[in-house]
Amino acid sequence: MFINRSADGNNNLCGAVVKKRRKEMGKSQRELADMLQVAGLDIDKNAIQRIEAGKRFVTDIELMYLAKVLHLSYAQLMGSVTDSE
Repeated sequence: MFINRSADGNNNLCGAVVKKRRKEMGKSQRELADMLQVAGLDIDKNAIQRIEAGKRFVTDIELMYLAKVLHLSYAQLMGSVTDSE
């Protein structure tokens, strides 16, 4: 049977990295959503909350915008929090 989750049960690999980087930048979830919207991605604060909690799948298009506004590489987004430090 195919399981579509990470080893820790999350629906994405980037949530913890997104949360860590957002906090490093001193931004709220709403501010991050606003930054993504200005960049061209239609997303809201609730989606950011679910991504960070690992409860929402993240598309490749969303990864592209997250990398852009968070100033991270795709590899950094996909790594663990300790790998991106």
